[in-house]
Amino acid sequence: MNSDFTNGVSRRNFMRILGAASAAATSLPAFAAMQAPQQRRSAGPDADMGDMRAGSNPNTVIISSNENPLGPAQVALSAICTTASIGGRYHYEESQKTIEVFNQLFGLKGGSGRGGGYSALFPGSGGPLDLALMSNIGPDKPLVYGDPSYEQGPRAADVMKAPKFPVPLTATYAHDVKAMVAAHPSPGAYYIVNPNNPTGTMTPKADIVWLLNNKPKGSVVIVDEAYHHFSNDESCIDLVAADKDIIVMRTFSKIYGMAGLRAGFAVARPDLLAKFQVLSPVGRSLASISITSAAAARASLQDKDLVPLRRKINADVRADTLEFLTKKGYKIVPGSQANFFMVDVKRPGREFGAQMMKENVAIGRTWPALPTYVRVTVGTKDEMAKFQTAFVKCMDTAPGTVNGAAELHMPAYDNAPSELYRGFNA
Repeated sequence: MNSDFTNGVSRRNFMRILGAASAAATSLPAFAAMQAPQQRRSAGPDADMGDMRAGSNPNTVIISSNENPLGPAQVALSAICTTASIGGRYHYEESQKTIEVFNQLFGLKGGSGRGGGYSALFPGSGGPLDLALMSNIGPDKPLVYGDPSYEQGPRAADVMKAPKFPVPLTATYAHDVKAMVAAHPSPGAYYIVNPNNPTGTMTPKADIVWLLNNKPKGSVVIVDEAYHHFSNDESCIDLVAADKDIIVMRTFSKIYGMAGLRAGFAVARPDLLAKFQVLSPVGRSLASISITSAAAARASLQDKDLVPLRRKINADVRADTLEFLTKKGYKIVPGSQANFFMVDVKRPGREFGAQMMKENVAIGRTWPALPTYVRVTVGTKDEMAKFQTAFVKCMDTAPGTVNGAAELHMPAYDNAPSELYRGFNA
């Protein structure tokens, strides 16, 4: 059994983590610094997925960035310790070993050398997602995407000067694939986030298969599965193995708890992955992943207990929180299968977020399509208990007031942590 811990996991497992970390600090002095209490982060207009926020309240509950409060698994920490000692070498082999493990798990064809395979390993998934988007869109190749959804798609379209066609989600908050096909006769790409960010809801795989079968020739479907491990639905990676016009993105930042370690996969036919290189005149699209991150990712993939355990921990805490909100009469977006959810605060979400910050609880932002809804990350059981207390208090406060008194200028919420690596002011 994996030794991740939260309020529902045993003290014995926690002590195993602590023992491993202590041993690592003794054998590898540099690792000791990693075990210090984590500083809180913020995301200002130019922040990179939340930079360090000096002088913040160390007791602030950070449930705004869709991070995993469990952090890396014990097997990942052990792999980092073992691998760091050979960090003086480039060791491309570590990355290749991780790619081979990933390909075996999903029945993907491998390549020879650095190319020709059906998957590519990167330092995180944000960079390769940009490459997937930008290599398939442009002034004459529009982007079609769901609304609301993760903003990286339309941001990439702006960079590439590609026309944008947002399509409202269905009544069940799935991507409306038939409306997406009808949105434009010849787009360069369709962007689907599954589970969707910010709603946490799923688009059925059958709908994605329909999209692949009915889209115009020459376009590609990009499916962002950053949060798929939290879901019980089928992945679309097998559609890559079947040589469909699809690119699937995977990250280790979410269920694997490696947001700061940066590891992610792009999964697609070799010809689609080769297009990533068009954006780099030297034939190297992004910096190489570190050997420690590659080793941690590989160890995480090989731990068969890790994903089921963390999926259950997240689902249990999420269910408890949503039950509390529903019983209190608050309106939520139903059907989340991610490590976050959306709740209607009956006022501008930005204003409510600022109120929550006054209670030392940082929640996520809002989206123009759902201006009174805020996104909330699922934290630990204790963190969500603090969220519940603060949420009820803020909801009982009249909009535009704090502590019962009118406040003409709400405090800035720009420094609330966010997963965006470019600033976004909703």
